[in-house]
Amino acid sequence: MTNFRLLSMKEDMMAENLKGMNWMILILDEGRQPLSRKLAIPSSKINPYRLIIILRLAILGIFFHYRILHPVNDAYGLWLTSVICEIWFAVSWILDQFPKWCPIERETYLDRLSLRYEKEGKPSELACVDVFVSTVDPMKEPPLITANTVLSILAVDYPVDKVACYVSDDGAAMLTFEALSETSEFARKWVPFCKKFNIEPRAPEWYFSQKIDYLKNKVHPEFVRERRAMKREYEEFKVRINGLVATAQKVPEDGWTMQDGTPWPGNNVRDHPGMIQVFLGQNGVRDVEGYELPRLVYVSREKRPGFEHHKKAGAMNALVRVSAVLSNAPYLLNVDCDHYINNSRALREAMCFMMDPTSGKKVCYVQFPQRFDGIDRHDRYSNRNVVFFDINMKGLDGLQGPIYVGTGCVFRRQAFYGFDAPVKKKPPGKTCNCLPKWCCLWCGSRKNKKSKPKKEKKKSKNREASKQIHALENIEGIEESTSEKSSETSQMKLEKKYGQSPVFVVSTLLENGGVPRDASPASLLREAIQVISCGYEDKTEWGKEVGWIYGSVTEDILTGFKMHCHGWRSVYCIPKRPAFKGSAPINLSDRLHQVLRWALGSVEIFFSRHCPIWYGYGGGLKWLERFSYINSVVYPWTSIPLLVYCTLPAICLLTGKFIVPEISNYASIVFMALFISIAATGILEMQWGGVGIDDWWRNEQFWVIGGASAHLFALFQGLLKVLAGVSTNFTVTSKAADDGEFSDLYIFKWTSLLIPPTTLLIMNIIGVVVGVSEAINNGYDSWGPLFGRLFFALWVILHLYPFLKGLLGKQDRTPTIIVVWSILLASILTLLWVRVNPFVSRDGPVLELCGLNCD
Repeated sequence: MTNFRLLSMKEDMMAENLKGMNWMILILDEGRQPLSRKLAIPSSKINPYRLIIILRLAILGIFFHYRILHPVNDAYGLWLTSVICEIWFAVSWILDQFPKWCPIERETYLDRLSLRYEKEGKPSELACVDVFVSTVDPMKEPPLITANTVLSILAVDYPVDKVACYVSDDGAAMLTFEALSETSEFARKWVPFCKKFNIEPRAPEWYFSQKIDYLKNKVHPEFVRERRAMKREYEEFKVRINGLVATAQKVPEDGWTMQDGTPWPGNNVRDHPGMIQVFLGQNGVRDVEGYELPRLVYVSREKRPGFEHHKKAGAMNALVRVSAVLSNAPYLLNVDCDHYINNSRALREAMCFMMDPTSGKKVCYVQFPQRFDGIDRHDRYSNRNVVFFDINMKGLDGLQGPIYVGTGCVFRRQAFYGFDAPVKKKPPGKTCNCLPKWCCLWCGSRKNKKSKPKKEKKKSKNREASKQIHALENIEGIEESTSEKSSETSQMKLEKKYGQSPVFVVSTLLENGGVPRDASPASLLREAIQVISCGYEDKTEWGKEVGWIYGSVTEDILTGFKMHCHGWRSVYCIPKRPAFKGSAPINLSDRLHQVLRWALGSVEIFFSRHCPIWYGYGGGLKWLERFSYINSVVYPWTSIPLLVYCTLPAICLLTGKFIVPEISNYASIVFMALFISIAATGILEMQWGGVGIDDWWRNEQFWVIGGASAHLFALFQGLLKVLAGVSTNFTVTSKAADDGEFSDLYIFKWTSLLIPPTTLLIMNIIGVVVGVSEAINNGYDSWGPLFGRLFFALWVILHLYPFLKGLLGKQDRTPTIIVVWSILLASILTLLWVRVNPFVSRDGPVLELCGLNCD
């Protein structure tokens, strides 16, 4: 009996030991596992898509073979123009299509991230993140919206000591400063409420606007009470913010004064000193429950007349330097002031890629898709950009990574400093000990004859800067880092590259971030004021090789492009719950002006030295990735052939000519095959991208609307600006508002951008009327040749239909401008009707004898 008990005790001990060993093995295994994985598109979806692309290329070759060898002799000019336009469209399609050859999706493992970097009983080892929020004019960018964005950042699900929020006020507005002061006070109540009940989203305006009945499903009474109390607190907060806005609309003659009676330094927006105010994160300010809060810092860089400030890119570079001096987190997140964090675990999602020990070192940024609130269900003007974010960006993620779209992006700080991506160490090749002696002698003689290749020398020179970073991983303080730095490169070279701040220069060498331990907050603030002075960037590489790149209003494309040229790769992350949400202009005029700005930036890049057509060869940019960047700067030029091609149907209908000769059976097969391949490509893209047909069709429509208006104006504006130095601005000149839900959709603003598409609509409608009238006049036989011309014109009208609806505004109300256009259109139609005379012969009236004797 005793032996049996001893045996059972031994078995229990062995079982416990095995259980402990299994648990240790599980932990070790978890520590080796990746934090994310790629999910390839199923072959049943992607292989037919690739096959269709190849077939479409072959059909395009046959199509152009037919088009070029079969000119229309009696309409040679129309034929030649149409062929040139079609060739341009084919090249544009290739540039857009082939970067989507290898689309992928990604999945993150947040539990593994916590298991690896947040061990129980130990401080969190997650990396620090500095969050940048940029704003300029509080009258155009409401402070309440900015406050909600800041609150969503402060309440993010991340260790509070690892987060710092920097708000850039490039307009030096006292309203923004006061609104941030109020926000910091409200955050002391809001942040603990969010974390206690784990609510989503953590922007109060959108959280309280959710139509959810919290009294159902047996919700805890404590939550209901506290939610009601917090909603009252938020309503009072809104009243205070709106009161500040109302006060700010009446500027005193002597300018604003602060609470201590001194003048506000930013009274002159174009001439003021740099300003920094730390609202949270110091002086023992804690939330209402006594816990620490993330740091909140207000920054307004110095502005002086005679200096080039480089708009948003300059403001973001100032934030890079300020944050490097004050907190120096190794990772940065930038969001627009109207893009709040919708998923509180968004930073953790990004860290699954950045902190992955296997592949994270080469990732320069993690881009999240943009999602929007306040857009009507039909999305008339394709504001959601679903095709771009769910198809194009997934395709790029399978290459070298998505392009940077300006917001909702987590960066590796070191990538901003102009360094190359780390290079994987290749396994050593065979040595002489592995080879016969005669082979060694022969190889040795060959090696002695060959000098070091020029390309290798160039590569080693390019990697010199990278060595400064990747050889200094164990730096802890200023003294040690300074000694290491002097061995790598001289102080003068670093100052020439980064500027005259020794604290900032040292921070660029700290790959894992951190600030000097012995530095006082007051000394760091003095240094931070220095790095946002107007002349700090003079004779440095800021805006050229370091930070956000200057030279375009779309600095985001340039900045991401430079990083990819240095060999970095980016990652596209689409969480199940959207990471960020923002607002978008939903009425026609504002949408066109937004697209105009993007297109103008692309034109500026096209004429700059950073144009992807000729820049960055020999670096780390992959060919298909280059195709996508070329497409991003070339697309405004498509507006010229698009405008011409959309004019051709009206010309054909008015002149009775056509761009295609009499269609044979062979030609009809070629045309049908081309149309089928175009449709099949779109259908398969929608299938693997998860895009609905409504979104795809809206995208196609707005491609024509934007191309015929905003892209065309951006092209001419860019040409005037780059070649002639003349800056023009197509501004809104009149406005009429409406009430009700989605009232912004029906706001009508007359602008010059509306002229080209309106003209196209009128011309094609007139062409259809004239063509049908002539067919009725000439009889049954004329309907066959007319069909092709009518199809061509109706294709244009269908694509411009949302534009026409935008001109008409709301159905129960017609703006005065529409009445004017109606009268003008009626006049043009009348004059053309008299000129064309559809029911009368071209040679005059035909007189026939009636056979009656009138005598």
